[in-house]
Amino acid sequence: MTQKDQANVSEISGARQAQVWQRRDITHAEPDWLAQEVPVALVYNGISHVVMMATPNDLEAFALGFSLSEGIIDTPQDIFGLDVVPGCNGIEVQIELSSRRFMALKEQRRAMAGRTGCGVCGVEQLDQIGKPITPLPFTQTFALEHLDAGLARLRDFQPVGELTGCTHAAAWMSPQGELRGGCEDVGRHVALDKLLGYRSKADWQQGAVLVSSRASYEMVQKSAMCGVEILFAVSAATQLAVEVAQRSNLTLVGFSKPGRATIYTHPQRLR
Repeated sequence: MTQKDQANVSEISGARQAQVWQRRDITHAEPDWLAQEVPVALVYNGISHVVMMATPNDLEAFALGFSLSEGIIDTPQDIFGLDVVPGCNGIEVQIELSSRRFMALKEQRRAMAGRTGCGVCGVEQLDQIGKPITPLPFTQTFALEHLDAGLARLRDFQPVGELTGCTHAAAWMSPQGELRGGCEDVGRHVALDKLLGYRSKADWQQGAVLVSSRASYEMVQKSAMCGVEILFAVSAATQLAVEVAQRSNLTLVGFSKPGRATIYTHPQRLR
């Protein structure tokens, strides 16, 4: 690596150097890069709601996207203030909610207080899993011939991933296959929340989400909660993800690779 490359690398937030040993020579250590993973607490009106392990970049977007995708807020305007506060053992994102949304969050927390175990054990109907989702409209279309262009640019939004091989990416893809923006994180759900936060501010409406990971039901649910109609995943989809996508009217596509795509639900949006 040249001195210029070293200078560029040193400016990348979210990665730190460490000494490692390679199989080819375990007697000599050499420098390598590791993605940072730190506890990030989301604190609403002074009450800690959740602690997530995340790469410490784009945390305001993460807090906004998480709040939207979890149904804590309806619009970005429900947040009156947001501060990222580093601490000794992690980072706090302090979020000031409107009184109406904070009361709804407290009711939600109160309803969850009596649960035991994983919270899903014993649930017999899909209706009882996750958040209630209003079925999506059919306003978006996407020509599959443009998918390869988006895939080719996905790693442009993974500077930490390029160094470490340790991050997932989520990007917003226009109907022409152009990536309007993207985020990365060690957690695929966090990367998606960051993107959804940016999308709510940028008001990207036409297009689809492209993620570098598999599609779990949480990824589908988060996308649908934020009005995303089309979700492309580089890897597979789970059975529950397909069920949630079918019920929420989301077009779910897996194994999105150059020249390939597996469409699980609502193919009518695709050309």
